[in-house]
Amino acid sequence: QEQLVESGGGLVQAGGSLRLSCVASGIFVSSRPMAWYRQAPGKERELVASITDGDGGNTDVADYSDSVKGRFSISRDNARKAVYLQMNSLKPEDTAVYYCNVKSPWRDFWGRGTQVTVSS
Repeated sequence: QEQLVESGGGLVQAGGSLRLSCVASGIFVSSRPMAWYRQAPGKERELVASITDGDGGNTDVADYSDSVKGRFSISRDNARKAVYLQMNSLKPEDTAVYYCNVKSPWRDFWGRGTQVTVSS
């Protein structure tokens, strides 16, 4: 069964940190871009961070939205079929459901999301 399962969300005070994890099963992730999106109540889903696969010979390339640049860090582990999002200096406006994404040539795969709530 093809699925992405996120974990690591929770309630944290402003300024705190969380580390999100996403593990794939039944999905080939090597050489494919992986990403984290988020969706806050009443807002559209937005891209937070993405990472390409250097495929062993090259460096993975990460990209971030302006709103999280310098605070969040995305990484991947193809051996574990996982992607991570380290979130530091969290702000109340980071409150959202965070979704894992893997892009294949014929479709996007999505997880069910993990809730992150940042209190002021």
